[in-house]
Amino acid sequence: MRKPKFVSAEEAAAMILDGTTLCTIGMTLVSASESILKAVENRFLETGTPKNLTLFHTCGQSDRKDGIAHLAHEGLITKVIGGHWGLCPPFMKMISENLLEAYNLPQGQMANMFHSMALREPGKLSKIGLGTFVDPRIEGGKMNEKTRDKEDIVSVVTVDGEEYMQYKEVPIDTLIIRGTYADEAGNITTEEEAMVLEVLPAVMAAKRFEGKVICQVKQIVKSGALGAKEVTVPGILVDAVVVCQDPVNDHRQTSSWYYDPSYSGQVKTPLKGTAAIPLNIRKVIGRRAVMELKKDVVINVGTGIPNDVIGPILAEEKVQEDVMLTVESGIYGGVPAGGIDFGISCSPEALIPHDRQFEYYTGAGIDFTFMGAGEMDQEGNVNATKMGTVAAGAGGFIDITSTAKNVVFCSTFTGGGIQAEFDEAGIHIVKEGRFKKLVKKVQQISYNGKMAVARGQNMFFVTERAVFKLTEKGPVLIEIAKGADMEKDILAQMEFKPLMADEIRETPVEIYKEKAFGLKKIIEGQELGL
Repeated sequence: MRKPKFVSAEEAAAMILDGTTLCTIGMTLVSASESILKAVENRFLETGTPKNLTLFHTCGQSDRKDGIAHLAHEGLITKVIGGHWGLCPPFMKMISENLLEAYNLPQGQMANMFHSMALREPGKLSKIGLGTFVDPRIEGGKMNEKTRDKEDIVSVVTVDGEEYMQYKEVPIDTLIIRGTYADEAGNITTEEEAMVLEVLPAVMAAKRFEGKVICQVKQIVKSGALGAKEVTVPGILVDAVVVCQDPVNDHRQTSSWYYDPSYSGQVKTPLKGTAAIPLNIRKVIGRRAVMELKKDVVINVGTGIPNDVIGPILAEEKVQEDVMLTVESGIYGGVPAGGIDFGISCSPEALIPHDRQFEYYTGAGIDFTFMGAGEMDQEGNVNATKMGTVAAGAGGFIDITSTAKNVVFCSTFTGGGIQAEFDEAGIHIVKEGRFKKLVKKVQQISYNGKMAVARGQNMFFVTERAVFKLTEKGPVLIEIAKGADMEKDILAQMEFKPLMADEIRETPVEIYKEKAFGLKKIIEGQELGL
């Protein structure tokens, strides 16, 4: 029976040929194959090879310094097709400076492209992306000037009289994955990884194109030592295995720690992160956002303000039994980690594959999603993917907001150094932000307001001083904070004059309390209901 080779990281790097397509699997630094990525970087810097690679990655795969940041060298990567770069400044810099071709596609569609590619289908067909910058009639997902006149990797097709996006296949020459253990036959398990991810579908896609599969593991065990149901990837599908020589640094469960079994499902611990986070502008925005919740709903939180504050708020308010919190990586329940550790959760109830999670988000549609936002315009379009030349990318934003029943954007009213204080008298703007976020026209359409209205979504844009609700006529100002001046703090800080509700509410001052503000009663509709 064919078995994979057991090789060093340097030997694995030498298997990657010039001008080929490299695919890596991971999210943030979770399941990053650091030993191999460092070896590829070192080989390129020392010898100039491999070079002219196309990098295909579904998720953001960095913690600002590691992960795919090791590949961010001019000449090593000449084209990137990625889901997100918000935590990878080196790639954002290369994109901004036109040092490579850069395409951004919705993360969930990319994850499910592996299935389409493995099955030899004529591309991945989906309505996700229509009317956004991914639509080839708008930008085609091209993120810089260098890419503008390059080939389209997406198209629009008509099936049974309806338009769909067609995400074209990307043949994979080399796939890099990570597991926890490998036995002597190369069978791979992933039990200590904090996410399930889309490892097996990616392997199947690579094999369809006769690509090489290289896996980094923490340890080798004897043949037969791994339970058959524990095996994520059969050894017959693996070409090479690299045993990490420095697991504390190069095989970390996530950026901030080496290994904690409560994040990979081996144990349940008292929920971490339940200590109340400080009262600040982000927490106030998160508190006002979750006041839209109802009992027994399933919710999703995106990067930025939502992921950093909403989980802790739900824990502080003791409503974790009233709603089910999910993360796009496949997490159900627990308390999500934040920042560079986005996508994992302490003591979750379930961990499912990343690609399967997006089937739920795309198909059934989540009840509520809470997302960060960079800009909103007078038509209700939202930009969360590119500001100036800085291209963070969509991640799962487009997938999730396209089908969610209720979309709640969480953003400061202005951006760049805004400071505010809160007390029982309401809000006091200490320092206004340097730039406006309520603009006449967004730079890039990540969320299409008119299409959202047509599909019957409820959309709210929640800030520290005002709340807008999207209608068929555009965003309507429905609420302002006590202490905020309509002319000075609202209208003067916008590029368009908003529609006004017949009765503009005042934000309840309860959300400015240092302690729990009574969210449970709000969700149950007993007090302060909106």
